[in-house]
Amino acid sequence: MNTMEEKLQSFERLLNIMKELRAKCPWDKKQTFESLRENTIEETYELCDAIIKKDMPNIKKELGDLLLHIVFYAEMASETNDFDIKDVCDALCNKLVFRHPHVFGDGAAKTAQEVSETWEQIKLKEKDGNKTVLSGVPDALPALIKAHRIQDKARNVGFDWEERSQVWEKVKEEIDEVQAEIDRMDADKTEAEFGDLLFSVINAARLYKINPDNALERTNQKFIRRFNYLESKTIAQGISLKDMSLADMDKIWDEAKKKGL
Repeated sequence: MNTMEEKLQSFERLLNIMKELRAKCPWDKKQTFESLRENTIEETYELCDAIIKKDMPNIKKELGDLLLHIVFYAEMASETNDFDIKDVCDALCNKLVFRHPHVFGDGAAKTAQEVSETWEQIKLKEKDGNKTVLSGVPDALPALIKAHRIQDKARNVGFDWEERSQVWEKVKEEIDEVQAEIDRMDADKTEAEFGDLLFSVINAARLYKINPDNALERTNQKFIRRFNYLESKTIAQGISLKDMSLADMDKIWDEAKKKGL
């Protein structure tokens, strides 16, 4: 692997390139925090996609794209004397040291679980840290990820099931409540109860150490593979999906499953 000196040289090169781009490239010069925001979100999702696919070359590429955005924001902020990349790194280093007293101080934690149990309490003690346990959950997070983060943060201060198996009774209860509102044909209350059901299923995933977003994306990709197989088979036969019966579609779908798609 590369030496520390080589890593620092590469990072310095990136900073110099970014400075030159801001000075000379018309597109880079016109960018603002607001104009880059959507691209940053897109780059983050592309990295997550590569991670799910275990595509190491693409993970490397997407990490670079995301690092570019971090350096880009820091360079723009330095131009207005708000902060620069050194301030970003210093703030991060200070936070990491403060949050890991078992590494950099006299705290004690021998397992990852012990670290997690004190994590939120430590963050609440930070200067300029979260004022409440849930205030650290960004409003802009996708709903599924936000639910998982909310539940995880609540767990870190002791708000959780005593036994994880207890969550299944809650899931069953929420299914019954959804069905009751469907029977009453109350669309608004049905939506609310569906939300409660999804929240409880996400909670179950968390309790069994399953990342619900990763799990759902795996199923998304599986469905895409099988549906693409179904579509390709019908095209090869000169048939439109709209003209097929569900039973015929199911036969081809089962073929895809047997092929491990």
